[in-house]
Amino acid sequence: MSTKKVISILMAVLILISLTGCGVIDTVKGMIVKDEEEPEVEMVRSDENIFEIQNDDSMRDTVLYYKTEAGYIVPVKRQIPWEEGIGKAALRNITDSPAIRDDIKDIGLNPIIPSGTEVIGMAIDQDTGLCKVNFSREVLNYNDEQDEYSLVKGIVYTLTEFPSISKVRLMVDGEYLDAMKFGTDIRNPLEREDINMVNEEMDGNSKVVVYYKGTTNGEYEYYVPLTIPTSTQDDTGYSALNKLFDGPPSDSSLYTDIPSEVSFRGLDIRDGVAYINLTEDSLSYIKDQYVVDSMTRNIALTLKEISPIDSVKIMINGVSLEETGIEVSEPTTVPVFANEY
Repeated sequence: MSTKKVISILMAVLILISLTGCGVIDTVKGMIVKDEEEPEVEMVRSDENIFEIQNDDSMRDTVLYYKTEAGYIVPVKRQIPWEEGIGKAALRNITDSPAIRDDIKDIGLNPIIPSGTEVIGMAIDQDTGLCKVNFSREVLNYNDEQDEYSLVKGIVYTLTEFPSISKVRLMVDGEYLDAMKFGTDIRNPLEREDINMVNEEMDGNSKVVVYYKGTTNGEYEYYVPLTIPTSTQDDTGYSALNKLFDGPPSDSSLYTDIPSEVSFRGLDIRDGVAYINLTEDSLSYIKDQYVVDSMTRNIALTLKEISPIDSVKIMINGVSLEETGIEVSEPTTVPVFANEY
């Protein structure tokens, strides 16, 4: 091609660009990136909002509280999209809506906040840990005392999972109420206390939180924390494990991972390791790996409510499982969350 022709073509291109502005440039750019593979984008629904998540760094592990058909509130670790005001996002994810019900239907649990409820405002005092939450009046659209209990406890426990929040004050349409519809006292800030309390009429010097298991659909199991009064003041975990090995209250519809034939003998916690001593006749009932894994998890969740532990070791009359000769291995860590979904 002659030099004259090359110059003529270049001049024509320059004239075309000057006439059409940056449209041509954009078209050329589009042609260049068209063949490049677009990054995968995950669409995540959180109630009425749609979030585009480029990677897992944009998701946050958050413990949310839902309720069972029997009215117990249950902690479930979920991943929800990170956003400013993550506390409000957590509340949206426990508010009744078709999207939330569909999202958690497989685990057989239900949202705790009535449908249509909006969080009008939320303020957190970083110095005191007090979180004030202002709900729309739809928050009062529940049917009975059990729903009210689940609602109040579920909100308080969900919000106090965040390190910056230690207590919660509830408002409705900008007003402080003395009590909810069925009498729950909300005049003062509420803290984490007495989750799923049983036998409230029973006199006790102390209370322990014990993790039992439940299921709604027979397929997905979840751990349920119960607060149980005890006759002795004990902060070592011994009383809690006694309650765990004795089994749940007969009218609770719950169960444990501890075979009924296994008997608890003692507890010793040293250097972050909880040594659980069982009676000799328990040995024949814990020879299965699944049983040992399940027992250890159930024990660890209960003990973690009292004292931080790193691992659990099962003993038979003071002898380790390895020394007894049974071919099972014990988990080297304890669960971080009771339930994950």
